[in-house]
Amino acid sequence: MRMHWAVVSCLWLGMLPALVQSLNFTYHNSKELESFLMSINAKYPDITHLHSIGKSVEGRDLWVIVLGKFPTKHTVGIPEFKYIGNMHGDEVVCREMLLQLVEHLVINYNTDPVITQMVNNARIHIMPTMNPDGFESSTPHCTFSNGRFNKNNYDLNRNFPDAFTTNTADMQPETLAVMTWIKSETFVLSANFHGGALVVSYPYDNSDPATDGKSPDEDVFIYLSKTYSMNHANMYKGIACDNANSFPLGMTNGYKWYPVQGGMQDYNYVFGQCFETTIEISCCKYPDAKTLSQFWSDNKVALIEYMKQVHLGIKGQVFDMFGAPIPNAIVEVQGRTHICPYRTNKDGEYYLLLLPGIYHFNVTVPGAPSIIKSLYVPENPNLSAMKYDFSFTVLTSRAESTCSPVTKQFFENSGKALKPFMLPFLLSTALLLLTFH
Repeated sequence: MRMHWAVVSCLWLGMLPALVQSLNFTYHNSKELESFLMSINAKYPDITHLHSIGKSVEGRDLWVIVLGKFPTKHTVGIPEFKYIGNMHGDEVVCREMLLQLVEHLVINYNTDPVITQMVNNARIHIMPTMNPDGFESSTPHCTFSNGRFNKNNYDLNRNFPDAFTTNTADMQPETLAVMTWIKSETFVLSANFHGGALVVSYPYDNSDPATDGKSPDEDVFIYLSKTYSMNHANMYKGIACDNANSFPLGMTNGYKWYPVQGGMQDYNYVFGQCFETTIEISCCKYPDAKTLSQFWSDNKVALIEYMKQVHLGIKGQVFDMFGAPIPNAIVEVQGRTHICPYRTNKDGEYYLLLLPGIYHFNVTVPGAPSIIKSLYVPENPNLSAMKYDFSFTVLTSRAESTCSPVTKQFFENSGKALKPFMLPFLLSTALLLLTFH
C-alpha cells in the first residue's frame, strides 16, 4: 500500500528532532562548555535553568544546568536528581557524556513521551565538570596525569567531611561549593562519574569494623548499581581493565574495593540525605576523541534508566495538627537507621528510596508521640513514587537538625549507644562547637 507523501513527510519530520545532533563528539574546553550550556539555556528557556554554584581555584565557573518543568526552583512533590562529572580533571569521558545527555534531553522533550515525562516529573541537575582547572591542565593519557587534582593539588574526592574519620584536608573551593549546593536542595538520587575502570561503586566508601562497608540501604544501592550496569553495553559483563579487578555484574561495594576517606559519595548519603553512587565508565581516563561516539552509545540507555530511579520508593509530607508542614521531622524506616537521621525539608517533605515491600515507618517530632505506621510500598512504573503524608494530631514543637560533620565526630558511627555518663558532656561540647561553626 502506498502512503501519501504528505503523511510520510509528517512522520519523517516528527522524527527529526531526535536525529539532529549539533554537539560534536570532541572534547570541549571550559569556554566551549560554557558556550554550549548558554546556548542550550537560550534555546530552551522554559525547561532549563543555568547557574554557577561557585568558582574553581583559578576562577572558572562551576556550571550546573537544570532541566525540568519548573527548572528555577524546587516544587513540592517533584524530586531533585543530579549528575556530576569530571571531579578528577583527567577523567574526561564523563564530561562529554553529560553534555551529550543535556542535548539529548532537550531535543527529545515534547517528542519522546518517556523523556518528556522524565523532565516533567523530576528536576534534573547536571554538572559536567567539578574540576575545570584540572581538565585544562590534563593531556590525553590512559592512566594518570596531574590534572586529576585541582589547582591546589588536592584530590576533590578525598576532600569532603567523613562520617567515619576526621578529614584534616583543607576544604577546597570546589568542595565547599558542592557542599553548599547539596545543602540548598533536596537531592534524592545522584551519581558522580569517573574513569579508569568499568564499574558502579556504592556506599560506603569508608567504614568502621562494625559496619564493614555495609550501609542500611545496601539492597537499594545494589539495585541502583544493577540498573546502570545492566543497561550499559558492557559494564554488566564484569570486564577487567588492564588485568585489574573484575567486578561481577559490573558493581562493587566501595569499601570492599578500596577504602576512600573524604569521598563525595558518602558525604551525599550520610549528610545530604541523597543516595549517590560512583560510576566508572572508561578503562582509559583520557582516550582519543574518536571513541566518544561509542562511549555515548554504550552509556545512553544506562544514563536515562538510572535517572528514572529517583521515583523509587515513597515520598510525602509531615504535617502538624493544624495542617502546616513540619520541617526537620525525622522520617525513618525501622531497621534502616541512618548515621544522620533523614529529616523533612523546609516544606515538610521526605523522600525515601525503597524497593517494593512492607516497611514500618517511624516519624518523630519533639513534643509528640511518634507515628508508627506499616505501609506497603509498591513498584512505581509511572515515574512517580508512592505518596503518603503523615499528620500529627497533637501539638508539636519545631525540631532543629543537629546532625552535621561537626557534631557527628562525637558519636560512634555504627549506631551503638553512647555511655550514659558521656551524654551530657558530648551534647554540651557539640552545642559549643556549633556556635562557632
